[in-house]
Amino acid sequence: MGNQYPDAAYPEIEPYDHGLLDVGDGHHVYWETSGNPAGKPAVVLHGGPGSGRSVHTRRYFDPDAYRIVQFDQRGCGRSTPHAGEPDPDLSANTTAHLLADLERLRTHLGIERWLVFAASWGAVLGLVYAQRHPERVSEMALAGVATGRRGETDLLTRGLGPLFPEAWARFRDGVPAAEREGDLSAAYLRLLLDPDPAVHERAARDWCDWEDAMLPLAVGPHPRFGDPVYRLAFARLVTHYWSNGCWLDEGAVLRDADRLTGIPAVIVQGTLDLSNLSGSPWQLAAAWPDAELVMIDDSGHDGGPGMTAAWIAATDRFAARSDAP
Repeated sequence: MGNQYPDAAYPEIEPYDHGLLDVGDGHHVYWETSGNPAGKPAVVLHGGPGSGRSVHTRRYFDPDAYRIVQFDQRGCGRSTPHAGEPDPDLSANTTAHLLADLERLRTHLGIERWLVFAASWGAVLGLVYAQRHPERVSEMALAGVATGRRGETDLLTRGLGPLFPEAWARFRDGVPAAEREGDLSAAYLRLLLDPDPAVHERAARDWCDWEDAMLPLAVGPHPRFGDPVYRLAFARLVTHYWSNGCWLDEGAVLRDADRLTGIPAVIVQGTLDLSNLSGSPWQLAAAWPDAELVMIDDSGHDGGPGMTAAWIAATDRFAARSDAP
């Protein structure tokens, strides 16, 4: 799941540099930088997995103060190969690969430390990155927090069913009857990788319809779900990661929260974000004394004006902070 577009923020800007970085395994990651080349480095980790970077996210940063780094994680956006292509090989697309890509990109751009700005799945990736490379993270600004636990993905694939019974019944019935009591992510992934376009395209629509149903505050469907290639790549990557437990030990992010000590952070969370039912934002904030949890009333996982204001307040605050370790 990923956030939608901001209602008001800093003015739109264009990248001043971009490229394709060879990260091995036949993959090339698309990256771009915008803002001030001499500004405070900040890297944006998009949601999904598979949502791809959004040009609107640049607007959460003062362009005079920040050097804003965005990139498309493996398999999505302008990165190649694309998960929406026929017969994709997802074997070299795991959390460990994405973490290594982050370090390659940081080194490629000559950055010592950067602020990590991340939402939803990006928060999982950012938290694991910060735990493994704390010396490379100056601050963190997080939203729509998840920690990669099975309980979180089970909530999204099954636990929210009673709240949206008709939509969930359609989602459940999108897989064969014999697989409906098991891991729905795994069942959908099998369909999404079926070589028959009629099978994988229907599975992508069914999966993305359920994603939309879980965002009841959103105005209309996700703006990019109308693109069949985007829809297919997104659904394949989400189910690939969720059905494999994101390649993380269960509860590892919360268990290792002490590794985040000394990294200032702001966690912005909508009170109406249904993923809050997992308890993750409060558990993370309780285990991380350097993190401030900011709850925004009347906002959900898809953001809104209050969320935008809080994100900008966080990046503005950190812009004035020294990057010294």
